[in-house]
Amino acid sequence: MNKESAPRLNKFIAEQTGISRREADELIEKGAVLVNGEVARIGQRTTPKDIIIVKGQKIEPKSNFTYVMLNKPVGYVSSRAKQDAAPTLYELLPENYKSLKTVGRLDKESSGLILLTDDGDFALQMTHPKFSKVKIYDVELETPLEPLHQQMMADFGVNLSDGVSKIGLERISDDRKRWRVTLREGRNRQIRRSFGAIGYTITKLHRISFGNYHLGDLAPGETREVAP
Repeated sequence: MNKESAPRLNKFIAEQTGISRREADELIEKGAVLVNGEVARIGQRTTPKDIIIVKGQKIEPKSNFTYVMLNKPVGYVSSRAKQDAAPTLYELLPENYKSLKTVGRLDKESSGLILLTDDGDFALQMTHPKFSKVKIYDVELETPLEPLHQQMMADFGVNLSDGVSKIGLERISDDRKRWRVTLREGRNRQIRRSFGAIGYTITKLHRISFGNYHLGDLAPGETREVAP
């Protein structure tokens, strides 16, 4: 393998550990990565012969990754650390999945499809804005959405503190309280903030689709292995 065709070190670390390339770069910048006994550099490339140590642990090449879909119930946080008394979704996972990392998040009051993996490159492709993975949610509002507000949200978007938010809307109930929402971005609590900015409160937010993955008949709290 010549130097030009060898993979970058951050990509290798991401693929073998499940962290993102950005997190791998942060470890390299902190001097926490050694290659053949020397402190690694940002942008460095690696070959199969290299001995790579990350935070004191040797990284062995891994080729078999795990991809899991979970139907997260309301009330669980999407992290390893508990928030106050709220349980984490890791309490729902079988022991052999507990080392996986979430691909994006759902807030505590939201439910539905969330992916977990140990493949950092896959996680990057699913979450980075440049790949524009479509996410679909079923949303229920406390009060009916006015037709004018529906048109405004879909055609012009809603001004939020981090920019304009545009979402697709499809009505799924005659009372105009239940909507199918299509989102092409992934900003923090974007759907809740978008409705909240024009005076609506979401009482239910359930993700049913993420890219090519669909929740289907997966029961709340259950997992299923999927293909990348």
